[in-house]
Amino acid sequence: MSSNSNFFAILSRMKYVNRWGLMRNAKNESLSDHTLDVVFISHALVVIANTYFHESLDEGRAVLLAAFHDTPEIITGDLPTPVKYFDPEIKKAYDNVEKSAKAKMIAQLPEEMQLTYETIMDGKTAEDSLLMKYVKAADKLSAYIKCIEEEQSGNKDFAKAKESTRKIIEDLKMPEVDFFVDNFLPGYYLTLDEQTER
Repeated sequence: MSSNSNFFAILSRMKYVNRWGLMRNAKNESLSDHTLDVVFISHALVVIANTYFHESLDEGRAVLLAAFHDTPEIITGDLPTPVKYFDPEIKKAYDNVEKSAKAKMIAQLPEEMQLTYETIMDGKTAEDSLLMKYVKAADKLSAYIKCIEEEQSGNKDFAKAKESTRKIIEDLKMPEVDFFVDNFLPGYYLTLDEQTER
């Protein structure tokens, strides 16, 4: 084993990567901020699935996949959605850049640990593919919540993003997501005093 590895030092740089680069932000959102939200929401969606929709999904694995879902952006930065999806060739090229970033990060680990983290960061087993559906939904919910927070701060720049993200969420047609939207999203419009008054 090598005497040192940079993998976790690289992960710690998530806090320096800002999201929503083309938007005026009332409060900047780092990749760390976003990732923690996605972890919480992914876990909630899987708990909802298991509790109300008779699934038997691995909550811990969902949390782990969520924690690593955007790690390549530490190297690539956050490419704004309008740029990423502007042209299929750009999307394909960016996917290749992300794949290279993952490989570069994993190569920083001791060889004996690489397969474990490669599996987490790829999420390609049958079970992981199913769980990634929840992580991706959580990712969209996190973006929508960011839009709510900006709107609550008086920032109108996120109005269009909020509208288009809401449509994406509705088009998912996932009962777990609908449950989250109906039962938990209203709380994001409240003050702390209102949220804790019960």
